[in-house]
Amino acid sequence: MVARFALTFLLLFLLFSASFAQAEAGVSVVEMKFCTGLENRQPVGASSQFFNAVDKIYCYTRIQGAVETTTVRHVWYFDEKEKADVELPVRSSSWRTWSSKRMLLEWAGVWRVEVVTADGTVLLSKEFVYKPMTER
Repeated sequence: MVARFALTFLLLFLLFSASFAQAEAGVSVVEMKFCTGLENRQPVGASSQFFNAVDKIYCYTRIQGAVETTTVRHVWYFDEKEKADVELPVRSSSWRTWSSKRMLLEWAGVWRVEVVTADGTVLLSKEFVYKPMTER
């Protein structure tokens, strides 16, 4: 009886693991933009450089390939230090999602955001520059 239970548990675990791996394997980022806002779920003010007069920056991503509900994370880095880790749901095979970061004047420099799957795989990493108004 115990052996049968253990075998059933093992088979269920393997099926779940295979299903999860398959779901994660096809997920990709087809679009990633930094912007100053969103209108109708589309990025507005997209750029790779922002002056520090902008107090909030968005990271917009379009995700494809999920075969079941999963999550991605936007991990924000400044000066190689993690500043935010935002978990976002992905509920269909074509999904738009975004996170945002309030910016401080003293955070001028190069920023990086990584899009990471639920299993820890980095799908895409992009940088933007946040700079003082005096730099043109």
